[in-house]
Amino acid sequence: MSRTSVSQEDEEKQRCPAGASPPDFSPDTPHSFPERLNLEASVSAVETSPSPSSNGTHLLSLPWEIVTQIASHLPAKCVINVLPQVCQTLGKLGEDRLAWQLRAQKLSGPAASFPVGPKQDFDWSKACLEMEQLIGCWTGLENQAVRQEEAAGGVNSENLVEMQLDVDLNGAAEAGEENVQIQSQNASDSPHLTASSSTSSPLEHIILPSGHIADVNCVLLLGGEEALCVSGSRDRNVNLWDLREGPRGKLMYTLAGRGTISTHRGWVWCLASSGPLLASGSFDSTIRLWDLEAGGAERGLIQCKAAVLCLSCERDTLLAGSHDQKLSIYDTRAADPLVKSLHLHSDAVLCLASDDQYILSGSKDQTVALFDRRAGKLLQKVQLRSYLLSLSYSGREVWAGDNRGLVHSFSMHNSSLTPVSQFTVHRSLVTGVHHSPGALYTCSSDRTIKVHLPCAPLKTLCTLHHQAGVNGLSVEGGTLAIASGDMNVEVWRHRV
Repeated sequence: MSRTSVSQEDEEKQRCPAGASPPDFSPDTPHSFPERLNLEASVSAVETSPSPSSNGTHLLSLPWEIVTQIASHLPAKCVINVLPQVCQTLGKLGEDRLAWQLRAQKLSGPAASFPVGPKQDFDWSKACLEMEQLIGCWTGLENQAVRQEEAAGGVNSENLVEMQLDVDLNGAAEAGEENVQIQSQNASDSPHLTASSSTSSPLEHIILPSGHIADVNCVLLLGGEEALCVSGSRDRNVNLWDLREGPRGKLMYTLAGRGTISTHRGWVWCLASSGPLLASGSFDSTIRLWDLEAGGAERGLIQCKAAVLCLSCERDTLLAGSHDQKLSIYDTRAADPLVKSLHLHSDAVLCLASDDQYILSGSKDQTVALFDRRAGKLLQKVQLRSYLLSLSYSGREVWAGDNRGLVHSFSMHNSSLTPVSQFTVHRSLVTGVHHSPGALYTCSSDRTIKVHLPCAPLKTLCTLHHQAGVNGLSVEGGTLAIASGDMNVEVWRHRV
């Protein structure tokens, strides 16, 4: 054996811990780089500042600019979760703010503006991680459905939903069992959304077993790893589903109020939760509180003065928007839960979003109100040309959907709400919006669900076509659930 061979072997042993395989630098795709390098944490890993090594041929001997360029071809998940486990130096790649900005620009496109809100304190790494996961799961997942009613010359569902909203908001809370039965008969034979049958898709689409006999108005994902799903319907019931049971999930139980055979005495219109607390709002002018840790036992009843149209929950504080133009604040622990009623609008309060400092509310009076919870005062009202039906508040960005099919974006900075842009996304009511740093989901009564990158202009990755209007959505950890006008709850989740 030559001296050169012995020297190379000794160097290799010094660089690799005992029992570990030497690095394999064979050509491969960038995304398989971590596996090929066998990147593992080691007590002998280099713990120096990023600088070229004067001797040796390992990765850190390269100029830091080249190492950064190599890392830009790795998935964001690898840069965030794997490289810090290899050594401290490679872990610094995840702290490079400029590198994340360049990655985000590449993902959203050179002509796009991202983020639409303030860039200060923006979580670039989380945004890039979400964008890559969104692109990997949803790009090209275009499902088509044919509605039998339209093929037979039935009623145009978009006009029906527009008319129905006005009817609902003006006293349809007393719609009785006759309406429920008619809807059930008309929808019983409707075709479902055509799901992708390809097992290679990273997402699976499931329709939860039949549990409602009327339109599902609202849906909420709960529990660790999106284990539970709650749905509220015009059949006056709230159902709790276990998504871990069986291939299509399992109906655990229907929540039952005291002295009633159903959850509420009117249509269930909205849901909210915080920890084990679940709140359901209804057209019967009540909010019912449920304890999920006690098997869905009723925890309390809040009597309101008008139909409850939207809810938001922050720990033990519950916010409710109602048809009587009020935004009410409740303490769910108190015997007399009402803390304050705010008169911020001149018409029904249709949507809410909040955090520990601000409350955002949208009304049919075509305004958005910004209320400071700590100071206890109204900070601002923004006048629009349409009214908002859905709101999502994440970080310093607010996204909202209106009654004309438009999606609006706002910037939150220095206690001020500034309209940024609006996009024509749907052809009718935008009934649901969910935003996070790298993802945007919208749904509409135009029978579509859309998945976007939240840049300006929007980059739509996927449009799902449904056979009925979509009344709401919920997103947790990459799992999407929708409330459908055909009495169903449908879920898209990562394939196991």
